[in-house]
Amino acid sequence: MQPLPGIRIRRLRLAGVSRTYDVDFTHEQRVRGLSVVAGAFSSGKTAVLEFVAYGLGAKRHPRHPEVLRKVRSCLLEVELSGEPYVIERAVGEPSKAAYVRQGTLDQPAPAKPESRLIEPAGSPESLSALLLGHCKLEGVQLREAPTNRESRTDPLSFRDLMALAFLPNERIASMNFLSENEFMKKHKLKQVVDVVFGVHDDRAVELGQRIKELGSRLTQARSELAAARAFVEEQDLPVGDALTTQTYENELLELNAQLRSLDENGQADAVFPKRLRREHQQAAQRARRAAGAVRDCETQLARMMPLRAQYADDLVKLNMLAEAQRLFDPLSVTTCPACLHRLPSPPSVENGVCGLCSHELPGDDGHLTLGTSDAERSQDEGRLNVASEIRATKARLKEITDYVEGLDSSLAALKLRAEDAELAEEQAAAAVDQATRPRVTPFLAARDDLQRRREDLLRHLQHAESAARLQGGLEKRAALVERHETQIARLREELDRLGDAAQDRDLVVGRISVRYSELLRQWRYPKLSQPMIDTNLVPYVRGDSYREASSGARTLLTLAWQLAVFEVAVESSAAHPGFLMIDSPQKNLGHGGTRDAAIADAIAIDDFYRHLTSWLAEQGSGAQVIIVDNSPPRLVEDNVVVRYSRSEERPPYGLIDDETTTDEGDGDERLAHPGQA
Repeated sequence: MQPLPGIRIRRLRLAGVSRTYDVDFTHEQRVRGLSVVAGAFSSGKTAVLEFVAYGLGAKRHPRHPEVLRKVRSCLLEVELSGEPYVIERAVGEPSKAAYVRQGTLDQPAPAKPESRLIEPAGSPESLSALLLGHCKLEGVQLREAPTNRESRTDPLSFRDLMALAFLPNERIASMNFLSENEFMKKHKLKQVVDVVFGVHDDRAVELGQRIKELGSRLTQARSELAAARAFVEEQDLPVGDALTTQTYENELLELNAQLRSLDENGQADAVFPKRLRREHQQAAQRARRAAGAVRDCETQLARMMPLRAQYADDLVKLNMLAEAQRLFDPLSVTTCPACLHRLPSPPSVENGVCGLCSHELPGDDGHLTLGTSDAERSQDEGRLNVASEIRATKARLKEITDYVEGLDSSLAALKLRAEDAELAEEQAAAAVDQATRPRVTPFLAARDDLQRRREDLLRHLQHAESAARLQGGLEKRAALVERHETQIARLREELDRLGDAAQDRDLVVGRISVRYSELLRQWRYPKLSQPMIDTNLVPYVRGDSYREASSGARTLLTLAWQLAVFEVAVESSAAHPGFLMIDSPQKNLGHGGTRDAAIADAIAIDDFYRHLTSWLAEQGSGAQVIIVDNSPPRLVEDNVVVRYSRSEERPPYGLIDDETTTDEGDGDERLAHPGQA
């Protein structure tokens, strides 16, 4: 059977830093008609439904500590008019946008996800507009004052429509079930029901406006499609489709496998003979040692040559000093200047008179200024013994010279030895090459050929992927044009079939009221009489409004109202999303301290589930119901998609199944109330 238009929930995935937390609502790749999330209190069952609503555009998501610690994004896999899509929103601070891509969670994104705004809901680029388009409600406007034709209008939001697709715990058995305490919400709920069944006032005007708006969008979509086609034609890219890309990928995998096999075989065949390898290693080691000895000898020579030159320079300086003592002290008289015979003693001062010329010397401490005595000369020579320094310097210079000459003579021999060792190492390497060339050369040639083929394949694959992305963009724009054309055609047909809105609405409310009565009878509501839903959509029983009933009775009445609207909408192909989520259908019927004994004893929850399974298998085939229940009966055991135990011994512990030490108060706050799941 073809899937109904609208939305179906396939999988919920909460993505964390190191892992994901999944809930699967499919069986054998098809959406389950009935899915039950079961388990203990405070285990995160309600959070499953709230995250589904968040993925569909709700303003907030569950903010339990374990969620904020572990979860970074919410991914919801849905079917939109039968096609799989993934909607992703960030977790933490409620995101301002959602990212939508075609495909499933396990498939890689074929193209860049499309960004959809959360607010304003009336924007054509919003997530709400996308979802409403698949519910046949895109562009619907709601008047603030229904009786005033000049009243301002607000665009219908998908969040408004969720009132008919999500029955949260706080609305079940509530005395404010229809928002009686909030006029605008009550008014909008009534309008939403009328819009879903197509029986609201000013239908002709509203349909005309929607046709006009969709016509403008269709014109823009056609222009964008034409521009995109022109761009693709200008690029002159090869035709790329999924089959071509898959072919290239398969060939690439095969080439990679051949490369791995070739490398493994090459490594096995390239094991050198042990003797050749050992000889080559020894020769290389000898060559390294010989080259090191040459470098050491050259380094020593480079260091000693400047030292030898410095000592030679010092010797020259000492010789100059000795000569200077003789040259610059000429008046140290030892020879008679007249006869040139050597004096028996050097000139001296005797009684203040020069001993050489008998001239009286001035001053009290007269002394000879042009000569020195032997004692004075000995004293001066004691200050610097030049001859001793010259002898020591010559000795050190001779030692250095002998060492340098020894190094120089050994350097030639070391170089010859290093050349011989290097030649021996080259011969050993040549022997290794000669032994391995017959195997290595074909290996390298084959590997180069495979590598070239791999590079060519990668280039072709890249071109094919680019072409496929462009083709995907064209198909997306073409699908948008087709969708707008289909919507306009359907709206025109609906405009042609318009009848009297008041009569049509009475018929719809009558059908809902009849289904409401049938449900209460099937559930064996005690002392059932006068069950009905009035024109304001308020449920009655025993002649009184649902607000006058007991807590357990209100549970049944609100469930019957919600199911009656849902079932009649599905059976009449109305503009309903096609799925319904219910949180805790047994509230006040067996769980918690406010149990309504009179109702709970008379009502079997089996009847509720028995009706759902029967209806989903027949009139409701293709629809989807997701229920959160603490203890569903055995007859729906096969429909339980997950059961949270809140026990470490029986996993999964909860939605965030690796958070098992959270305090009771950190769990789902709703679960603290009696009868809630």
